[in-house]
This record gives sequence, structure tokens and C-alpha cells, in this order.
Amino acid sequence: MNTKTIIAVVLVVLGLVVLAYSGLSFTTPGKPIEFLGMHFETTVSHFISPVAGAFALIGGIVLLLVKPRGV
Repeated sequence: MNTKTIIAVVLVVLGLVVLAYSGLSFTTPGKPIEFLGMHFETTVSHFISPVAGAFALIGGIVLLLVKPRGV
């Protein structure tokens, strides 16, 4: 398998996963806050839209179907 095929398969799989779950949401650690001697941990919420999954799926399919140009 060449690099283009591997990238295309990864895009198709990730696109299908995002579409299957109607988008993905996840959290990452944010900046810690010190206030009046107390320490607070924060989180940042992220969302991957189903539209991004559709673009990844379409991009992966296009990469699989396009033949490389002759050099």
C-alpha cells in the first residue's frame, strides 16, 4: 500500500465514525486557575461536526478513485 491509499482509507474510516455518531465531542485540559488560594482545573470542550465527517469521507473516496498521473 502506498501513502495515498493509507491516507484515503484513514479519511474514509474517520468520516464514517463521525457520521455514525452524528458528530464527536471531547474535552481537553484547560488552563488552571488560582483564585484566593484555591486551585481550579478547567476543561475545554471541542466538537467535530458531521459536516467535517462528510468532507473527510468524500475526500477519502476521491483519493481512492483518482489515478496517479504518469510522470
